[in-house]
Amino acid sequence: MRPFRRARDGAIVAVFEREEAEVIARLAGEAAELVESVRSGVDPASDPALLRLLPDAYPEDAEASAEFRRFTADGLAERKALNAVTVVESLSAAGRPAGSRGRVEVRLDAHDATAWMRAIGDIRLVLASRLGIVEDGDDGDVHDDETALLRAIYDWLAFVQDTLVNALWKGDR
Repeated sequence: MRPFRRARDGAIVAVFEREEAEVIARLAGEAAELVESVRSGVDPASDPALLRLLPDAYPEDAEASAEFRRFTADGLAERKALNAVTVVESLSAAGRPAGSRGRVEVRLDAHDATAWMRAIGDIRLVLASRLGIVEDGDDGDVHDDETALLRAIYDWLAFVQDTLVNALWKGDR
C-alpha cells in the first residue's frame, strides 16, 4: 500500500495492492451486513461486535437503554452501513493506473474520505470484538493462524486509518 496523501487537486489518494483492496472491501461489506441486521430486528446484544458498534446508551438502566435504542438504532445502523458501502463502492470503482500490476488507486473527496475513516473504525471495532481486545494495549486472544491474521489486519487498518486522518488533517490546515 502507498499511504493516503493529499493530491494537488485536493483529492485524498492511496494505492492498494489488489489483495489489500479485496480484504478491505470484504470487511466493509461484512460490517455493512452486520449493522443492517439491526434494521431487520436483530438485537445488538446478540452479538458482541454489534454491541460494540451500537453500544448501550445507559448500560446501568436496561429500560432507558432500550428506549434510547428504539429511537436511534435504525438511523445509526443506516449511517454506518452507508459508510461501509462507500468504501466498497470506491474500491470497486477505482481504476487501475497503467503499469500498476494489480494495484488499485483510490481517489476520495472529503466526504468519502470521512466515510472511509468511520468505516475503518467500525471494521476495527468488529475485529477487536472478535479478538477480545477491550482497550488500547490489549493483545487479544491470538491463539491460531486465523486469529493471528485478524490481529495483523486490525493493526494494518490502524495504519491505513492513520494515514487517512493525516491526509485529511493536512488539507484542513
